Amino acid sequence: MNSVLNQTGVHVRVLVIDDASDDNTAEVAAALSRDDRRVTVVRHNKNRGHISTYNEGIEWASADYMLLLSADDYLLPGALNRATDLMDAHPEAGFTFGNAIELRGSGNQRPIRSTTGRTRVIEGHEYIELSGAENLVATCTAVVRTELQKRLGGYRHELPHTGDMEMWLRFAAHSSVGFISAYQGVYRQHTANMSTAFYFISDGQVVYTKSGRLADLQQRKSALNCFSEQCDTLRLRDEHVGRMLYQRLSELAVGRASAAFNDGEMDESEQLSEFAVSVWPPIKSSPAWLKLAVKRWVGVRTWRAVRPATAAIRAVGKALN
Repeated sequence: MNSVLNQTGVHVRVLVIDDASDDNTAEVAAALSRDDRRVTVVRHNKNRGHISTYNEGIEWASADYMLLLSADDYLLPGALNRATDLMDAHPEAGFTFGNAIELRGSGNQRPIRSTTGRTRVIEGHEYIELSGAENLVATCTAVVRTELQKRLGGYRHELPHTGDMEMWLRFAAHSSVGFISAYQGVYRQHTANMSTAFYFISDGQVVYTKSGRLADLQQRKSALNCFSEQCDTLRLRDEHVGRMLYQRLSELAVGRASAAFNDGEMDESEQLSEFAVSVWPPIKSSPAWLKLAVKRWVGVRTWRAVRPATAAIRAVGKALN
């Protein structure tokens, strides 16, 4: 909260939504509201989940720009001023994002730099191609144009794990995207993060699980499916964009199938490779698929024996290049 209220060069209002927390959030939020008229607090008697809470905040917002900031995260000085300056200068930009710092429970920090390089405005189709089946945006750095957010609608309940990924694709299909080559926010990573788990919708209920690689890819596919359903009405320059997204997801699945093989998780590796083919059948002609096939042919023990040698050969090749 202080990281928002202490931002300079912008006028801010803050809505705190306490989604039936079982700690002292209510008392802390009430004290902040008493001390600062810019703070409004809403407390839920029953937990409604993060998607409903996000959408409640979107409905409340009325300023030119808005930001969703989870309780785990915080902004860095000047973040909002940098974002709004860029968007004021470029009305075509529907949202901006920047670099982030990951703060782990141990106290260690890890910079998360985007692949987009310098501060600039990116055409929507370019952002979609850069993103592919990944999410380039640390949500704690994403400042959006409120009018466009309301026009595009809120987060999807059927995407509890990848709603942000789909949201940024949705924005990019309707606008340009601003990137700020500065550290804009801090993302706290710890075992209690909702993002360390995976969520599914089953019979209308959110199912919580800790299982990993395949679950994540399935949610990414759901996000791409939701995005693809809108493609007929979206401002996409190239018809191949939809196919490209599924191809990139398939390639990601093969990479994870290979990693699972290296870990000795044969059943998981097989499930991941089957998923890759179901998403994009031509993946079976790719070099990554052929490499995985060779690894399976030689067997996990033999592969583990020769793996250090192949890694050394690759390292020498990179050095020579």
